[in-house]
Amino acid sequence: MFRKLLLVFIGLSSGGIIAAGVFAFLVMIGVFPRLIGKTGTKRHILLYGTVIMTGGVLGNIADLYEFSIPMYGFSTLFLSIFGLSVGIFVGCLVMSLAETLKALPVISRRLYLAVGLQYLILSIALGKLAGSLAYFFCGMAAE
Repeated sequence: MFRKLLLVFIGLSSGGIIAAGVFAFLVMIGVFPRLIGKTGTKRHILLYGTVIMTGGVLGNIADLYEFSIPMYGFSTLFLSIFGLSVGIFVGCLVMSLAETLKALPVISRRLYLAVGLQYLILSIALGKLAGSLAYFFCGMAAE
């Protein structure tokens, strides 16, 4: 019994740390502050925090339990709205990352990386490629 409780605690703690890291990354690259600034809704900052945390929790619950949502004929409308929302979010994320990449020359000067920055970026990309190939070709993907 103690072992199961320990595994539950470790699993929940690990998930919480990963989720906090993802949200911190999104805040760090400026997705949420930029959206708040563009829409002029600074007075609703607590609502933004509540909605972001609720979305993270509900997303984790939906991922863990995989329950179905009855649509009663509205599945096309739901999927259209969901796809549009995800597309807008990914677009904002990509634009924030593109602006963050403008900082690479500054970082390379401050870290005194006169030579080798391209190799660093290439090694990160190749590591991601190797991990993805191992994941899909070695039978680790969900069936």
